[in-house]
Amino acid sequence: MATEAASRRREAPAGVAQGHTEAMKPTLLQRLAPLRVVLITVVNLSIFFLLWELIARSGMVSSLVLPKASEVFSQTYDAFARGDMWPHVRHSAQNFVIGMVISTAIGVPLGLLLGASRTVDTILSPYMWTMASLPRIALIPLLILILGFGNSMQLTIIVLSAVFPIAINCWAGVKTVDPSLLRAGAVFGAGRVTQYRKIVLPFTLPFVISGINQGIARGLVGMLVGELLGGGGEGLGRVLALAADRFDIPLLYGVLILLAIMSVSAVQLMRWVERKVAPWRDERT
Repeated sequence: MATEAASRRREAPAGVAQGHTEAMKPTLLQRLAPLRVVLITVVNLSIFFLLWELIARSGMVSSLVLPKASEVFSQTYDAFARGDMWPHVRHSAQNFVIGMVISTAIGVPLGLLLGASRTVDTILSPYMWTMASLPRIALIPLLILILGFGNSMQLTIIVLSAVFPIAINCWAGVKTVDPSLLRAGAVFGAGRVTQYRKIVLPFTLPFVISGINQGIARGLVGMLVGELLGGGGEGLGRVLALAADRFDIPLLYGVLILLAIMSVSAVQLMRWVERKVAPWRDERT
């Protein structure tokens, strides 16, 4: 009897551990969650474009305002098939990516520095808020005068559009760190650098991602403004202007859809990055 009791005691932890492991395994619904999201997105977009096509065919709205969705896709596809669209997409995508990389490389350290140092905050905050609230389009004449027409001006307007939302969000993230966390770190002997690295930066990370997402939206606007007003013969902004001048409404809508795809793709990429660097933020974890 004693031997059997001892055997049961030895087996119990293994059984508990096995049950815990089974409980931690993802369920079938959890494994199918990504497929469910894709399916809902496909159905949602299909219904949207179907309704668009039906409304356009009904004649309730002028074709100058709302062309048929089939015409939009057809003319956009033809532009790609002829090779006319690829240089413009490449030009805009390249400028946008480079501008966002520069904006992130400047905005994140600047925001963290502003949040960490009260002296730097006092010195730079008036300039930060002034530039953040200044309409970017007002800077176009000055940038053209300084940089001329072309790529340098377009990159500069993207950076000026995106860098301040990124910096301000990082700045706000550092300022909103719970003081009790810092006090707890100090109690356990963490110095200022360790507190910043172990407490402040992980706490601020969601603000960094949010700032980059806002910078993506602002940078896309800056890219269009630079291409529309800054001269140059390439870019989706240039195609948009030419399509409007020629009353090529289907192509104009096609460019708008391409811009929406660029923006959504960039935001989804940042969500993927957030899941990798901050898995505790993922609701499915």
